[in-house]
Amino acid sequence: MGQPPHPVRSAHSSGFADLQLQPQSGGHAVIARNLLAGPVQIRLQGSDARLSPAPRVLAAAEQRRLAWLPANGPGARLLLDAVPGAPVARPDDVLYRLPFAGGKARVSQAFGGRHSHNDAQNHYAVDFPLAEGTPVLAARAGVVMQVLDAATGEANLVRILHADGSMALYAHLQAGSAAVRPGQKVEIGQRLANSGNTGRSSGPHLHFTVQRNAGMALESLPFRMADDRGELQFPREDNGGGD
Repeated sequence: MGQPPHPVRSAHSSGFADLQLQPQSGGHAVIARNLLAGPVQIRLQGSDARLSPAPRVLAAAEQRRLAWLPANGPGARLLLDAVPGAPVARPDDVLYRLPFAGGKARVSQAFGGRHSHNDAQNHYAVDFPLAEGTPVLAARAGVVMQVLDAATGEANLVRILHADGSMALYAHLQAGSAAVRPGQKVEIGQRLANSGNTGRSSGPHLHFTVQRNAGMALESLPFRMADDRGELQFPREDNGGGD
């Protein structure tokens, strides 16, 4: 049938989902594929008027036909947006555990930090200065949704999906240190990887945040956390470095 006349471009997906064109019935089916071991909300847009921009949720590893384009039709530019998580999530009030063991917790940047915690995805993130190679532990039980362990120029990370639909992000991890795989269940305190200094990082640290899908947009959530001494009190509007 030859190459389809419909160029495909995927943007804003960050490896969450991709598009494929498959020959079908004298044209090409537009197939979206969830790349994560958890739900992903997607929205297909394009220059073809027959395409529906209504967001849809794909289950873990699901593939779904979104549209059909005739082989002899005009070229169409396709754009796929993808956001991890299901927008129906209603996060619970949970006391998270410190995601590493030993010593007093130090914070270089906390909620609303002006250095880089000034967008919706990271406003309620916390940066913990840690020596490279420090074991990073699960702050809450869940299922491993995403692992980036050898990213080039990006922060290596582990994303954990919780029972209430919220997600914890552990970022700037040491390359090659992941101890878990997508789809694996993890318990609180289980080692996920080692802390590192990957991606856009001004120094070795762990970037931790809890997020939800607010409807085709990631939103960070305020959270409570405790170590062996009790609940932590995070500073706000910190000027320190970190992420």
